[in-house]
Amino acid sequence: MLTIDTLKQFGADSDDGLARCLNNEAFYFKPIGKAADDKNFDSLEKAIEDNDLDSAFETGHSLKGVLGNLALTPIYTPVYEMTELLRSRRAVDYSPYLEEVKKRRAELKEILS
Repeated sequence: MLTIDTLKQFGADSDDGLARCLNNEAFYFKPIGKAADDKNFDSLEKAIEDNDLDSAFETGHSLKGVLGNLALTPIYTPVYEMTELLRSRRAVDYSPYLEEVKKRRAELKEILS
């Protein structure tokens, strides 16, 4: 069940996220569910698989913004790190980042269920 405490245990900076949502829990929780199901996660993975670093950067940058605004730090951090590498279109192995994102996203989805 989604609560401020479960988000804190997950590693989110829920105090910051809640403050960004005017300290309204319902207003904060609603976009968290949407963020967990964001299709950009799949788009990011596909762009990286296709070596389309331009699309991967744009998608990663979009996700970074959403995750940062919601203070979902455990997912934000690897997305941020990927995005910074993608900013310079660096051809590196992004799979460790993608695996961490998938793992942490699955944890968030478990909290939401």
